[in-house]
Amino acid sequence: MERIAAADASFLYLESEVVHLHVTGLLLLDPATAERKVTYRLLRAHVNSRLDVLSVLRRRLVEVPYAIDHPEWIDDPDFDLDRHFHRHRLPRPGTDDQLAEYLGGFASVQLDRAHPLWDFVVVEGLADGRIAIATKMHHCLVDGISGVEIMAHLLDLSPRQRIRRRRDRWEPAALPVPSAVAAGALWNRLATPLRPVRAATGMATSMIQAVGTLGGRWLRGARGLAHPGGAPRTRLNGSITANRSVAFGTVPLDDLKAVRAAFATTINDVVLAMCTAGLRRYLTDHDTLPDRALVCSVPVSVHGDSTQGSANQVSNMFVHLPVHLADPVEQLRAIHEGTEGAKEVQSAIGANMIGDVVELLPPPLFAWAAQQWSKAGMADRMAPVHNLIVSNVPGPPVPLYFAGAEVVGLFPFGPLMEGTGLNITVLSGNGRLHIGLIACPELVPHLDELLDAMLDGLTSLATLAAA
Repeated sequence: MERIAAADASFLYLESEVVHLHVTGLLLLDPATAERKVTYRLLRAHVNSRLDVLSVLRRRLVEVPYAIDHPEWIDDPDFDLDRHFHRHRLPRPGTDDQLAEYLGGFASVQLDRAHPLWDFVVVEGLADGRIAIATKMHHCLVDGISGVEIMAHLLDLSPRQRIRRRRDRWEPAALPVPSAVAAGALWNRLATPLRPVRAATGMATSMIQAVGTLGGRWLRGARGLAHPGGAPRTRLNGSITANRSVAFGTVPLDDLKAVRAAFATTINDVVLAMCTAGLRRYLTDHDTLPDRALVCSVPVSVHGDSTQGSANQVSNMFVHLPVHLADPVEQLRAIHEGTEGAKEVQSAIGANMIGDVVELLPPPLFAWAAQQWSKAGMADRMAPVHNLIVSNVPGPPVPLYFAGAEVVGLFPFGPLMEGTGLNITVLSGNGRLHIGLIACPELVPHLDELLDAMLDGLTSLATLAAA
């Protein structure tokens, strides 16, 4: 058995009836490149042949009685691939809108903690002959980078696909009895009595470093960094429901590179500017445009920096999205200035903040507080911590294949947090930027309108860059 790291466990404690903390994905496959006919049976055999290098997919949770310590991972003695690998056929005509509608419903259902925390669905019936695979993995298993690593074991660099024989002799032990789990958790707590002290020390050090960084920027004349709690109230924010809707699209990565070069910014700045332009038009169309910038939460990978050995090695920075500015170039320049300062603060905070927070609070209290916050509708009464989440995940810059079929779309959809009804995640790969939007439809209706506005915003920037 292996105890879950504190940062990973936080995604279990924060989950509620309306907060689904799984990561949803969509792979679009072109079967024309495959040597054999790509069927559900072939795709299932392909996944089954990779389980020896993806042991994470055969692990399940063991909850600790009385939440003495964080849960543990064990190899699931009842693992059955058919419980996690399914098929669905879209009704005719099999459009992308129908696929998005199906995916929204798929993302609205939580994973069963009595089994390994993932599901794949092969979606057939798309009008142009493509095949889709909808994926769902709990955030306690993956963040953006580790999710890409899992996909790397499922995908190939060549269409010459071979069903590999599994080399492992997998013999999982029986489920442990609750008394043994409780005894192990109690012993672990007793053996590591200084965990809360180390966590408090780590948090204090991070806060001192962050304050010092902010003070240094203030002395240099820098002002106006985004911060949690400084967000305006918009229609994007409020108590969320269990429902989800999605939208997805693709743009050439060269368009973003041209804008980056023309205005001396970064790809991430251009992504945020695309989001800003889209949100300005969307909020204007819905008569809810604020008179100041939105506050965006941007997850930052700290893989290799964290000392806590978790699957989720991510920090966070807060950035202003200046939707109150009309000029797209002014928006981009304001974002670039803001991200430069946000990176300094994020670096000062360090890689272990999330795990340190979790170690300071007893797991039952952490989970209870999250549940009560949702039930009391506090998101409707309190100022938003942030208006939305935007993640930028780098993917492989080469063609990829799944069971011989080329991956022509790889769209990520991150989770929503209470009070925040929109998450935008982009993933780059093979010369394209794949854009995934997921929202609570009661807060953010007509998500396709926002996606269209974002794409138009990028086109405007690319046109200005070429002028």
